[in-house]
Amino acid sequence: MASTVLQVLPLWFGEGWMSSDKRQHGGPAHYWVVLQNLLMCMVCFYSLYYIAVSLCIGLLRVHEINSLLAPFDYTTQPSWQNPKYLVGVISTEVTYLLGGLVFAWIVEEWVWDYAITVTLLHIAMTVAVMSDFPSAEHWWIALGSGLVMMIFGGQLLAYKLFRSNFVYPAELQNF
Repeated sequence: MASTVLQVLPLWFGEGWMSSDKRQHGGPAHYWVVLQNLLMCMVCFYSLYYIAVSLCIGLLRVHEINSLLAPFDYTTQPSWQNPKYLVGVISTEVTYLLGGLVFAWIVEEWVWDYAITVTLLHIAMTVAVMSDFPSAEHWWIALGSGLVMMIFGGQLLAYKLFRSNFVYPAELQNF
């Protein structure tokens, strides 16, 4: 099972785990770097999430919210007058926006890949924590818009910071 997972990982995570001049294709070191990057992205994502939730709870003075379950709670009724809903939406969007920028710093080129993977893992964790599949449209809209912001913001920053490391289609023809 573990060897099958390690064979599939490069297909999902792409081959751009290091800058162009340091690339190693295949081999155990490649898989460990991909997993290490994913772990760093997950830790950063949830650290940002809990910081954003804490700040929103303090700024909006919401006392009747379980801050530990806030990133996974999709059951709050959507209303702009509901402070619990505002905490959830604002913290989600801020986390995704800042997460994309942090991911660009961690993985350099493949922000979109790690953003999608972290979001899928977040959905899986939400299902595990809440013991139900999220069916609330407002939660999916917030997650989707956050993911788009994470991808575009992170990829744009990665391109600006690491422009010399990007692989361009013309270079792939000579590969």
